[in-house]
Amino acid sequence: MTPAQERLAIAGPAGALEAIAEDPGTEGSSYAVVCHPHPLFGGTMDNKVVTTVARALREAGIPTLRFNFRGVGASGGEFDHGAGETADAQAVAAWGGERWPGRTRVIAGFSFGACVALRVADQGPARLLIAVAPAIQRLEVPSAPVPRCPWLIIQGDADEIVDPAAVIEWVGQIKPKPRLVMLPGAGHFFHGRLHELRDAVMTTVRDG
Repeated sequence: MTPAQERLAIAGPAGALEAIAEDPGTEGSSYAVVCHPHPLFGGTMDNKVVTTVARALREAGIPTLRFNFRGVGASGGEFDHGAGETADAQAVAAWGGERWPGRTRVIAGFSFGACVALRVADQGPARLLIAVAPAIQRLEVPSAPVPRCPWLIIQGDADEIVDPAAVIEWVGQIKPKPRLVMLPGAGHFFHGRLHELRDAVMTTVRDG
């Protein structure tokens, strides 16, 4: 634990949500919420892709909130197939708005968490959506929500869980189009490629 890292229990719709706030202490206009992968397959806020995205955002000067969905770690409640998890993320985002008043939201997520992030970004004002290897098999494509904010998708073209071709086809149906960064040879968990993931996030945040 560092002085800038704070463990929290944020009130959620199904019970307290275990969370970590990390604030780089710089002046800025945004804060970020980062959503983890599927709770039933070992996803937690300490997943290395989640922590890499959060670190990249902090290095760009943005405070971050990572949290465990309901039923994960010390978070209350039980898995709710995406609907309850979306409500969890909304509660965390609302808490962030009170913690950093006047700042816009960056909503990010990995795999299952990317689908939750997409729904949250669609339901409230956001500066940016970051979807890493979005588990589009869990979305009703092509009727998935389209956020009213800039949108970055990062996808490995050797992903063994999310079909890269399906992601490319899906992106082709979206208007306005998100920015799609394909990492050649990268699998779902970006083994050995986390530095490229980090760079893609930082470049988009700083250019945006």
